[in-house]
Amino acid sequence: MSAFDVCIRGSGAVAMASALALSRLGLAIAWTGPRPHVGGPDVRTYALNAASVSLLTDLKVWDSLPVDARTAVYDMQVQGDAPAAAASFSAWSAGLAQLAWIVDAAELETALAAALRYAPHVTHVADGADAALQLLAEGHASAARDRLGVAMSVQPYGQRGLAARLRADQPHAGLARQWFRSPDILALLPFDRPAAGQSYGLVWSLPDERAAQLQQAEPAAFEAALAEATGGAAGTLTLAGERASWPLTLATAEAVCGPGWVLLGDAAHRVHPLAGQGLNLGLADVAELAAQIAARESWRPLGDERLLQRYARARQLPTRAMGLVTDGLLHLFAHSSPLVRELRNRGLTLVDHLPPLKRLLVRQAIDA
Repeated sequence: MSAFDVCIRGSGAVAMASALALSRLGLAIAWTGPRPHVGGPDVRTYALNAASVSLLTDLKVWDSLPVDARTAVYDMQVQGDAPAAAASFSAWSAGLAQLAWIVDAAELETALAAALRYAPHVTHVADGADAALQLLAEGHASAARDRLGVAMSVQPYGQRGLAARLRADQPHAGLARQWFRSPDILALLPFDRPAAGQSYGLVWSLPDERAAQLQQAEPAAFEAALAEATGGAAGTLTLAGERASWPLTLATAEAVCGPGWVLLGDAAHRVHPLAGQGLNLGLADVAELAAQIAARESWRPLGDERLLQRYARARQLPTRAMGLVTDGLLHLFAHSSPLVRELRNRGLTLVDHLPPLKRLLVRQAIDA
């Protein structure tokens, strides 16, 4: 008989959160453990919604983050192709304390790893272990998923996400800015590193060739391109470190569970980052799986396929809906037709003039 109830394969935030969540249920967890970040400094930032923050708070991780590693978003400005095509969203008008939090990716993973060092029932293993339930949270290139023969439906976008940390000569005031247009989507996420109150995390989705050019460009040339793209709306922006990029795809596993195994996070689904929902979907997977396991019948084994199908059914609609929304928005704003451009700009302006619709959109985003 195995010494472990659950074996978790993966080293990122979703894998670590699942280890913490399931260990709290008294289950014996084998975890493949953190692996060092490969490459240069980690410049990623995550946009976390209220549901994700609630989970991390329950896991005793949120409050352990350094104060300057998490920044509240109070307002959001979305700009279309034309100056008049814009929509603004406010936490105050939606009756919320904040719209989202921008979190340093490396600090979040450090805090999760630190919590796991003190978590009961969690054992680090090098290459996995026998267990009643195998959780695969290795990311989009999951080798364990491939060994199971689970196919991924992958739609390449021909784009790369370009990330960097920026300094600004004006305070961000908790305002996130996003530009939707053809052929790129640019987001400035208010952040407090390296300069408190005057920094941003950049996520810029660009065609492959243009992304490669900007990643290799001299800092002055990159900053000039950034100034042109933002129109100086956030002030003068300067690079505060290295740049990183990754290919963008829409991907869905043909199955997210089977007898004795479950896929979580990017191993199960991947969406365009334009809505900042990637990690939120993964953490929602963790919360739902933990809830289903906690509520299971006492006689039902952890690896029982009927139990795992409950989880799959609960997560199917939210993940599919987010994939459809992000894919639809990308194609809508990437379309170069003047008629489509006019319609989307009018639609964006219409949203801005309908407060009930804006409140609904905000509520949907924070609870996704």
